[in-house]
Amino acid sequence: MTTVAFLGTGIMGHPMAANLVRAGVSLRVWNRTRGKAEPLAADGATVADTPAEAAADADVLVTMLSDGPTVAEVFAAAEVKAGTVWLQMSTVGTEWIATLAEAAEKAGVVFVDCPVMGTKVPAEQAQLQVLAAGPDDVHETAALIFDAVGSRTRWLGTEPGTATRLKLVMNAWVLALTNGTAESLALARALGVDPQLFFDVMEGTGFDVGYARMKGPLMLSGDYPTSFPAALAAKDARLVVEAAGDAVDVAGAAATLAHLQAAVDAGHGEEDMAVLYRAVAKQDD
Repeated sequence: MTTVAFLGTGIMGHPMAANLVRAGVSLRVWNRTRGKAEPLAADGATVADTPAEAAADADVLVTMLSDGPTVAEVFAAAEVKAGTVWLQMSTVGTEWIATLAEAAEKAGVVFVDCPVMGTKVPAEQAQLQVLAAGPDDVHETAALIFDAVGSRTRWLGTEPGTATRLKLVMNAWVLALTNGTAESLALARALGVDPQLFFDVMEGTGFDVGYARMKGPLMLSGDYPTSFPAALAAKDARLVVEAAGDAVDVAGAAATLAHLQAAVDAGHGEEDMAVLYRAVAKQDD
């Protein structure tokens, strides 16, 4: 039986790991805050005290952590054996994915760049979409994990970074939708327009977007249960801006980053990314 070490059981990693256990995978889990990993023991996972304990003699390593520096630190601590297949599923940006691929090569580890599209609920429902780039001969092994956590896998070639670049493209769109929804709803309120009319007029049109219908009600209610936290969304927006550099004017992503960062600085970093509405609408705490 394939043994999998899963490092990072936060808001996304926890349901992903739970789905792996339900699929019959022999799983060892680790999280910096052990309490976030311990509930998985009831599902059948083994909870490790250290990354190295989780990764010892594992066939596959999965990292689902907050950012590139954290992934690099945890990978170094894991002391992964040569020949292990490393599924790097965190969103880390273009510079860090290259650094991590180099670390894998030096360690003799087989590296797969495979971030996911989706948030908490799709993760719970095993409906994530996996964007993957890595050696052709690991597809079968990777499918054991990808099929348990997602509904679709898109293999994008063998070059590390290919999947990460596409993830940034998709994140730019999601961020634009979130920020655009916030701006339209805040503008409606400022102009004395019933915000519900925003949704009514969209209905049945080519610009009707389900995502706006999901995030918009949160913005109007002022209640932001976390599907994807604002702090991580701000990190993702920053990665988009950094990747664009001087080649593309991503003013929309920069504005979204500013709104998200304002929400984080005001103490709302653990709330859903829709909380950027507070910054757009200039709501005081």
